[in-house]
Amino acid sequence: MAAQRTSFEKLQRDRAKKAKAAAKREKRLDKGPEEGAEEDLEVMAPSEPGTELSAAELLARVEEIHRLFDAKKISFEDFEEQKADLMARISVE
Repeated sequence: MAAQRTSFEKLQRDRAKKAKAAAKREKRLDKGPEEGAEEDLEVMAPSEPGTELSAAELLARVEEIHRLFDAKKISFEDFEEQKADLMARISVE
């Protein structure tokens, strides 16, 4: 039994879907950092080494840097650096 050929309409739909995805990807890559990113970075500035933060505060800060990274407001290197700093502060009892 021979395989059924795909229809021309299906090929056109697939091509249109791929073109739409490519356009969306290009738009996302071309999008620059939003204004106000500097304000968010100031909030996430590391606190003095002598100050103690509770576990809840540390986790909230980790969540915040994840949100900033997902929104592409901070680079991967900054994200990793801040995360490593916060993870080093978590005390395991």
